[in-house]
Amino acid sequence: MNLTSKQNHIPKNSQYLFKKMASSQLVLIVSLLLALAVPLINAYDKVPTKSVKKTDQVVVEGMVYCQSCDNYGSWSLSKAKPIAGAKVSVICKNYMKRVSFYKAFKTDETGYLFAELDGFKMGHSYLDHPLHSCRVKLVDSPLENCDVFTNVNYGITGARLRFLDKTLKRSNYEAVIYAAGPFAFRPDHCPPKPEN
Repeated sequence: MNLTSKQNHIPKNSQYLFKKMASSQLVLIVSLLLALAVPLINAYDKVPTKSVKKTDQVVVEGMVYCQSCDNYGSWSLSKAKPIAGAKVSVICKNYMKRVSFYKAFKTDETGYLFAELDGFKMGHSYLDHPLHSCRVKLVDSPLENCDVFTNVNYGITGARLRFLDKTLKRSNYEAVIYAAGPFAFRPDHCPPKPEN
């Protein structure tokens, strides 16, 4: 009896059984491998690790000045003096033009604004991005002799943020820093300029 006659001698339903048995053996081997791997994976879950929650922040920086009377009516800030404690707001709107973030911030003793937008969330990746959705506006000056709003760098109508390609990185904190301004208030009364 030759080989071909032996293969023809095996009934077709037996060939089917051999294939099915090989398939079930493969499933059994894969199942055993997975069963052995699960305890190893769980063992790594119990290894103590230092849990550090990393927070990503959006920060807006800028300056607020008291514009010199010499530059009244212009956007020039030459001879301007920084205002400590000036209030500036950051307003962000989502892609449906609804306010999604609002907070007022104060400048430090040098007139510098460092506004961390805690709670700011981007929903839509492009339209809710801070460069597109946020504006910075003047709110209040603590100086009685320099408290008139100016639209220098759009301090009244709302300044867009500028990307600085600047980040602040720490072990559990990373901030992308954007800029706005500089902004200015002006004195409520400036003496008339002498005519030549």
